[in-house]
Amino acid sequence: MGERTFRTTCLELLQRIDNESGYSHLLIDREIKRQQLTNKDAALLTEIVYGTMERKMTLDYMLEPFIYHKKLKSWVHMLLRLSVYQMIYLDKVPDYAIINDAVEIGKKRGHKGIASFINGVLRNVRRKGVRDPQDIPDPIQRLSISTSHPKWLIKRWVTQYGMHTTKAMAQTNLKRKPLCVRVQPLKISRDEAMEELKQLDFVVSPSPFSNQGIIVEKGNVLRTDLFLEGFITIQDQTSMLVAELLQVQQGMTVLDACSAPGGKVTHVAEIMNNTGVIHAYDLHKKKVRLLRERVEKLDLNIVDVYQGDARQLQSRHDPDSYDRIIVDAPCSGFGVIRGKPDIKYHKNEADIQQLAHIQYDILNHVAPLLQKDGRLIYSTCTVEKDENEHVVRRFIENHPEFSVDTSFFKDIPTFLHDSEGLSDLGLQIFPQTYNTDGFFITRLIKKL
Repeated sequence: MGERTFRTTCLELLQRIDNESGYSHLLIDREIKRQQLTNKDAALLTEIVYGTMERKMTLDYMLEPFIYHKKLKSWVHMLLRLSVYQMIYLDKVPDYAIINDAVEIGKKRGHKGIASFINGVLRNVRRKGVRDPQDIPDPIQRLSISTSHPKWLIKRWVTQYGMHTTKAMAQTNLKRKPLCVRVQPLKISRDEAMEELKQLDFVVSPSPFSNQGIIVEKGNVLRTDLFLEGFITIQDQTSMLVAELLQVQQGMTVLDACSAPGGKVTHVAEIMNNTGVIHAYDLHKKKVRLLRERVEKLDLNIVDVYQGDARQLQSRHDPDSYDRIIVDAPCSGFGVIRGKPDIKYHKNEADIQQLAHIQYDILNHVAPLLQKDGRLIYSTCTVEKDENEHVVRRFIENHPEFSVDTSFFKDIPTFLHDSEGLSDLGLQIFPQTYNTDGFFITRLIKKL
């Protein structure tokens, strides 16, 4: 791919993510496949698009003195952002090439006046340098701008967890985390998969969260036969805790109420040795199709996939139908900002409250479907207490037949026993602690 075409692609992707609320990881993956990019080009595309989106507020702060509050077309503003991102944070391309490229894009997409404006701004940035967000006196504002998180979100986290944890979390959200995969143990062992990846010059290590997990520090697993043939599947380490802590056995009947994209439910099926019954639901038709594809790729035939709202499953199933239930609830996603940096700009406080209501409604609705002495895992990929501990507390207060399963705290991996995120309601994992996604998990037991 030529340099000019390459940066035009970056600009178009960034506009789609910003204007259409498109999920960055999905759009980037689709573009890499569509253009059949080399590993080198795919890595640079990902770096520029993710990096610009991750640091959008920081870049705007840096650009502001050079724009003089001028109202810009969205594509011009985004072109300036991605150009300044490369100039400040990358050293792969010289500044003059970045500026020339931006000017050419400005001519093609706009006119000579826009191209001249872009040239002037970027040359001024190069000559004068940019202001440092660390000079902002207010600590909340300073952290917000320097890590490019909305101020309201930083304030919420400081209220919930204090400045120290919030700062570590926000700074970690600007760093890439290693990819993690899970082996399909009915097809290959973890040791065999790791050895095969090492033979291909991958840098890998075993995950402490699951004996099926492999951390991939270096290498593109998406192009390996192991991945293409369903011997391994992508899943973050923290989400592997769901299946590990569900206490399933062969022959059980299990419900996964919010199942897509399917990492957790397929993990459960593997632990059950592909013996028993699993009903996997998701609200969205497109996600249901992807879920079915994942189940088939991993050769698991005990997972029956359906489209359906988790808040309406009582009309499909009798009370006391399930030995185990998973509610991996729809959430704000603030634990996975490193993989989806656009999330932090597209959500607001009202969304958190609305999601908390949906989460409670799902728990409330599936509760009668669990058998006596059955276990229910509740999990989210966020760090918001309103969506985690507060939902669990409200549910238990209104459902005296349920309580937090005290044995859950003994069953979590030993290295998590002293975690700062432990409470009497469950376990909150922060992205900075183990270089993973942020994740909340608890296990409830039905005693009446």
